Amino acid sequence: MGEAKVSFPVESRKFMRSRVPVLTLLALMFIPFIGGLFMFILKDPEMALRLGIITTKAQLAGGTADWPSYLGLLAQAISVGGLIVFGFVTSWVFGREYSDRTITDLLALPVSRTAIVLSKFLLVFLWSLFLSLLVFGAGLLIGRAVDIPGFSAGLVTQGFSVYLVCAVLTILLSSPVALFASIGRGYLSPLGFVIFTMMLAQIVAVTGYGHLFPWAVPALASGAAGGGTAALGAISVVIVLLTSIAGLYGTIFWWNHADQS
Repeated sequence: MGEAKVSFPVESRKFMRSRVPVLTLLALMFIPFIGGLFMFILKDPEMALRLGIITTKAQLAGGTADWPSYLGLLAQAISVGGLIVFGFVTSWVFGREYSDRTITDLLALPVSRTAIVLSKFLLVFLWSLFLSLLVFGAGLLIGRAVDIPGFSAGLVTQGFSVYLVCAVLTILLSSPVALFASIGRGYLSPLGFVIFTMMLAQIVAVTGYGHLFPWAVPALASGAAGGGTAALGAISVVIVLLTSIAGLYGTIFWWNHADQS
């Protein structure tokens, strides 16, 4: 634990000096702005008629211009967009050591490999959670600016609880990405894994077994499948947790026992 306290500040400095924080922030900031744009279009029928295809997309994504639809849209977007962005963060944090050929120098430091891995995972979790909270906060400001009808503190609290569950579940699914980044020694393998799991999640969800496939669970929790959180059972959460733990311990095992030269 003491070694992790030493390693974490170093990992944080490397991360914050890179372009990844800015890139991931800009990427996820599209969520509240696009959601606000959909709500703005749906509020004005005359403008909706003039915009045509954009209106159709807005109706598919948001349905009606109210806060339940808007908050649901934010939760769905973080469930899908988060898989990409959080996966990218994880790919960079673990894969850069191999791509930049700093892995041997890193492992030569008087810090255990387990502490290094845990520090990287903590960095990924905290940054991803920070981004998620920032997106929701920006979403609230944009929703108020657009003047979406039906606002209430209770509704926002309920929407935030669903959103937070979706965000955390999505973040937990980043650990297998770290394992693929370590095994693949770079960025391509983990990013390919992210794309593959997203595509497979869509297919499995259509078959009705999405609640048993970890990468489809956040979308179910957001209500993207139409059933809201009611479609999410305890078994789904357990599957996500087991997948996350497997990725965590698999990465630790790889860093401790695989040839890193």
